[in-house]
Amino acid sequence: MKIPPIVYILLVLVLAGGGYYFFKQSQSTDPGPDIGRDGAPPLPAPESAPQEQSSSPERPASPGQSAAGNLRIDGSTSMVAINKALSIGYQQSFPEANVTYQANGTNQGIAALLSRRAEIAAASRPLKPEEAQEGLKAVVIAADEIAVVVGVKNPFKGGLTTGQLADIFSGRATNWSQVGGPNQPLKVVNRNPDSGTYEFFQKVVLDNQPFAAGKNVTTLLRDETTPLLRALGTDGIGYATSTQAVRQKTVRVVPINDLLPASNAEDYPLRRNLYYIYLDPPSPQVESFLKYAQSSEAKQAIRRYGF
Repeated sequence: MKIPPIVYILLVLVLAGGGYYFFKQSQSTDPGPDIGRDGAPPLPAPESAPQEQSSSPERPASPGQSAAGNLRIDGSTSMVAINKALSIGYQQSFPEANVTYQANGTNQGIAALLSRRAEIAAASRPLKPEEAQEGLKAVVIAADEIAVVVGVKNPFKGGLTTGQLADIFSGRATNWSQVGGPNQPLKVVNRNPDSGTYEFFQKVVLDNQPFAAGKNVTTLLRDETTPLLRALGTDGIGYATSTQAVRQKTVRVVPINDLLPASNAEDYPLRRNLYYIYLDPPSPQVESFLKYAQSSEAKQAIRRYGF
């Protein structure tokens, strides 16, 4: 029996259509790449866990340098300018460091150091034996001079000897006429006992004898120089670190033994050293700051402030 050609044509068409159908089905069921919920392919899984990296890798440090972190300085008001100059210079060299400073007086600064509220105490006097026994050590940072000052409108225009200075601050002289001035009551404006400058002055001028006490004596509640200078008026006398006094237009610096501070006179009687005090052994950060404070760069900065 002969099959008509049309049948062959129809059979070819059926087979072709079926093959196309199964081809499409196989494409639609191929899993292919996974698709995330956000419609994007997920990132490929790493072959191994990545190692943790710092976003700010530490700069290689020279021996003795460890500047990162906070460094607190407290202490002498006489050293405010030094603290400022050195903190700025140090932080420029080590941007990762943060140096802050306060000026609550030498004794308060040492107390803050011992109670771990400060890492360095700025001191305008040497360490006492009992403080050294607490594990404290001191390094000399600068030399300084104490200026004796009166108000610019004070009628006393002369100078004083160290003996007359002792008479005034011990209470033996209570009138300006007793030290070569006019017949006018004399007022003593004294620093707070927390001040290292107070202790230095008492040791050098009064030979560690007590300061005067009485109605003609004003003792400041805080160790601050600006209130002292303002309190002098026309009859008062006081003392301050020379770098804080010599540029003031409201006061006059009194010559002592015919010498003025900042005159480069080695025999000016009120010369002293200024110190940074620390707990021994120092932390790496304290050691780093102290090394900077004794560098030639730091010494130049200190000299610019008159020390």
